[in-house]
Amino acid sequence: MASINLFLDDVLRENKPVVIDLSQNEHVLEANERVNDSVQHAVPKQSATVASNVRELLECPVCLNAMYPPIHQCSNGHTLCSGCKPRVHNKCPTCRHELGNIRCLALEKVAASLDLPCKYQGFGCMGVYPYYSKLKHESQCSFRPYNCPYAGSECSVVGDIPSLVAHLKDDHKVDMHNGSTFNHRYVKSNPNEVENATWMLTVFSCYGQYFCLHFEAFQLGMAPVYIAFLRFMGDDTEAKNYSYSLEVGANRGKMVWQGVPRSIRDSHRKVRDTYDGLIIQRRMALFFSGGDRKELKLRVTGRIWKEHRNFVPMTCFLQ
Repeated sequence: MASINLFLDDVLRENKPVVIDLSQNEHVLEANERVNDSVQHAVPKQSATVASNVRELLECPVCLNAMYPPIHQCSNGHTLCSGCKPRVHNKCPTCRHELGNIRCLALEKVAASLDLPCKYQGFGCMGVYPYYSKLKHESQCSFRPYNCPYAGSECSVVGDIPSLVAHLKDDHKVDMHNGSTFNHRYVKSNPNEVENATWMLTVFSCYGQYFCLHFEAFQLGMAPVYIAFLRFMGDDTEAKNYSYSLEVGANRGKMVWQGVPRSIRDSHRKVRDTYDGLIIQRRMALFFSGGDRKELKLRVTGRIWKEHRNFVPMTCFLQ
C-alpha cells in the first residue's frame, strides 16, 4: 500500500493532466530547452511505465472495467468499483476483508488528472478526453461500431458499415439490390399464423448508402398485424437526409406510408414497437390479397430519395 501511495503522490504533485496514449509517446520540447540523449530516451520509457501503472490501478479486479467515483477500498488498500461492491457482499475480492464505506479519494483525484484516447481509436476516432468525460463520449462516439441489423436471430456481430454489409450477404444470405425503388411480394399460406420474427430483410444500395427493408408479422395486443419499415445503415444525423415511401395494395385501393428511415443505432425491436412504419391490419392485408382471402399475398412497393429541404415526416393515408 505504501508503494501505491508514493506513486499516487508523485502523480498528484503534477499540476497538469497526464495524457496516456501508448501508441504515441512523442514529446515536444521547448526551443530553449536543452537535454542530452540519455534523458530524451528515458522520458518515453518513463511515460509508458506510468501509463501502465495508472491503467492497472484504475482497473476493477472484478469486472476488469475502468473505475469511476465512488471508488471503494478495503482497509488494506485494495480497490474495486461501486458497481461490483454489492456483488462481492461487502468482502474485498483480493484479501476477503470487510470493505466498509472507505473511498479511495487519492485514486479518484489521479483519474481526474488523466486524458485518455477514445476506445474506438481503432475505428477511426482520434479524440483524447478527460478520464471522467471519456465514458460519455464513447456512448455517443460516431466511430463506435454498429450492431448487426438482422432481426431473424440473436446475432452478436458488430462492426463498421462495410463489414456488416459483407456479413449480411455472406452469413445471413440477405438479398442485396441496387437502386432506390423496389417491388416485393410477401406470400404466406396461413395468415392466422403470426410469429415474432422477421419475414424478410432486404438491403438496398443507393446514393452511396445502404438501407434495410424489414417486413414482419407481429401481435399488436390481441390482433395480428404486419409492418414494413426502412432503416438506414449509418447514424441518425445522416438518416435524416433521406425519406422513403411504402405502398401496399392495387387497383381496389392502397395504403401509403411516407417517413424518414431510422438509423440502425435504434434496434429493430425499438422501431417496430414504436410503430414507425407501414402497419397493415390482418383484415386489410387479406383484402389487399384478393381471391378467397385465405392466403396472404401482399405486394409492397417503395421508393427512397434524398432530401434537399426540411421534411415533414410520418404520414399514412388510405386511398
